[in-house]
Amino acid sequence: MAEQDFKRKLTAILSADAKGYSRLMGEDEEATVRTITAYRTAMTKLIQQYRGRVVDSPGDNVLAEFGSVVDSVNCAVEVQRELAERNSELPAERQMEFRIGINLGDVIEEGERIYGDGVNIAARVEGLAEGGGICISGTVYDAIEAKLGLEYEYLGEQEVKNIDRPVRVYRVLSFPGAAAHRVVKAKKAVGRKWRNVFLAIAIILFVGAVLATWHFTPPPGEVASVEKMAFPLPEKPSLAVLPFDNLSGDSSQDYFSDGITESIITALSNVSNLFVIARNSTFTYKGKPVKVQQVAEELGVRYVLEGSVQKSGDRVRISAQLIDALKGHHLWAEQYERKYGDIFALQDDITENVTLALQIKLTEGEQARIRSGHMDNPEAYEYFLRGRETYMSFTKENNDQARKLWEKAAELDPNNSWMWQQIGWTYYRDARFGWTDTPAQALARAEELAQKTLAVDDSNAEAYCLLSVVYMSRRQHDKAAEYGERALALAPNFTDITATIAIPFMYSGRAEEAIELVKNAMRRSPYYPAWYLAVVGIAYRITGQYEEAIEALETWRARANPRSSIPYLCLAYTYVEAGRGEEAQLAVAEILKRNPKASITGYLKARIFPYKDPADIDKVVDSLRKAGLPE
Repeated sequence: MAEQDFKRKLTAILSADAKGYSRLMGEDEEATVRTITAYRTAMTKLIQQYRGRVVDSPGDNVLAEFGSVVDSVNCAVEVQRELAERNSELPAERQMEFRIGINLGDVIEEGERIYGDGVNIAARVEGLAEGGGICISGTVYDAIEAKLGLEYEYLGEQEVKNIDRPVRVYRVLSFPGAAAHRVVKAKKAVGRKWRNVFLAIAIILFVGAVLATWHFTPPPGEVASVEKMAFPLPEKPSLAVLPFDNLSGDSSQDYFSDGITESIITALSNVSNLFVIARNSTFTYKGKPVKVQQVAEELGVRYVLEGSVQKSGDRVRISAQLIDALKGHHLWAEQYERKYGDIFALQDDITENVTLALQIKLTEGEQARIRSGHMDNPEAYEYFLRGRETYMSFTKENNDQARKLWEKAAELDPNNSWMWQQIGWTYYRDARFGWTDTPAQALARAEELAQKTLAVDDSNAEAYCLLSVVYMSRRQHDKAAEYGERALALAPNFTDITATIAIPFMYSGRAEEAIELVKNAMRRSPYYPAWYLAVVGIAYRITGQYEEAIEALETWRARANPRSSIPYLCLAYTYVEAGRGEEAQLAVAEILKRNPKASITGYLKARIFPYKDPADIDKVVDSLRKAGLPE
């Protein structure tokens, strides 16, 4: 074959062969041929059902490939379940068990055939499986470890024939076929008359395997290294909560699993003796096959909480586990199945069990704040979660839609005071970002809703935070700072509150404090949102640290919406003050390209510079004139 005819690709390879095939043929050739023909037909149908392709099936072997590694493992599980059921109908001496091995690797494709180490490793991994079992290579494990409701046993690095380097191998432990296989062996031990008893046991084991829908065990040796941490470990117990997997099979239900994850993060952030990574950072791992030690090293934490959610009708099933990444073992794990209306108590259980596992004693105030915001109406909770998902998209249309969803939630659950301040934030956004023709009225409505929340629950940090930015927008800076301090005192670990309160502090003459607040928020959220850079950049500029300011603002500009003129506006006056006039003029040109009607007067009317000291506003205006922005 000519060199140019070679075609390479990455694919998932499934290799299967029958255990004891030669013995079976020696004892009864015709019966063995009938069995393997029927079994091979069943396997082929399942491979096709899972979008795979049978490459070859010589003798007692089957070789197949899949475009998806998840499909390949799901297929293997279904094959073993199907064959275990078929074997249960045969005499023990005539049962035919298959070993299955799966590898994800590079192969050479020639017509309908595939070759290469990727295929060889699959065959070698198969040889390590027991009859009726499944083994997978490390590449497969890395791709599926948090995606399927299975348990795995690490078998170590195996030396395999004709492969230069050892291969990591894992045994798949929990799947319906495995349960059925164990029942078949039990039937043989006690006799045929107990058939119905053990079939019942098979059903119980099957249900148990399904209930154990999610489990992850870090293999021995795969632990995080303090030396490889991207950040120094905090003195407090440090924790990252990964997005809980949605096991419903319906991606439109992601909002539900995401909402539960965020609620747990929020509750844990109320614990003063715990360092919790913010949602913005942990959700960057959503849907990705990551290892616990990788998460710990990248975020600079010792502990990782992960889990799964499955909602079906009026039932909710949640699995959660807390892992010590430095030791590679579980501190706590639990599986819950509750009525949907018990979802809040379930979230509380998870939060409190985490604190117990980390030996953290909660104060009475922390216990109260963890339980705040609970709804009595499950339908209202659905509207709240959908509203929160919509609110995350930073547009006027989505802000309006989030408000409608939250107002419906408040209508269904009128006693939930926490919901009112949530709606208040949508009005603040309208006023702050020019999404309304009546900004003063929007600010008044935001204040009203925040105060309404505090009249019922005076420990709501988010309501105080809302009041702080409302008063900042009105240039009532003393009140803004007062409410900001209350919010920080109640929720010092709540990352977005910390970064938000930095804004009124910055504009009221406390820029140094603002810088420290944003730095603290950035540490708790290493993959922080772009607006953190805007706040810290402006604060650096106020303190005269121009190089740091320009670095932050230029990074913000690179990450911000390319249609926005605001990053260029902030850079324009900062460049002037740093003595970089030519760059300031280029920044103004970019402003006018995006907003031809932009002017100093227009920005002043929009209250885009809410400084407490009028001299600070005059300084910005003077710098913009020098940069060439029209009056």
